[in-house]
Amino acid sequence: MPQLVVLAAIGAGLYAGYKALARAGARMAEDLKRSEQELRARAAANAGAKDLGTLEYDPMSGVYKPVQKM
Repeated sequence: MPQLVVLAAIGAGLYAGYKALARAGARMAEDLKRSEQELRARAAANAGAKDLGTLEYDPMSGVYKPVQKM
């Protein structure tokens, strides 16, 4: 009879662990969906970003700058 009690306790522990993992997986899936939506929204907001055209290296300042059109 004690073996049955131990077996029931192990079964209850496994079931509780399974439920906890399922909740954690669902929470991660929601976080992934939310972050993907935020990333898409950010990409859509930056879609109108300014195109600087061709850049050239300025040795005086050490940075790249847009080519001056004359």
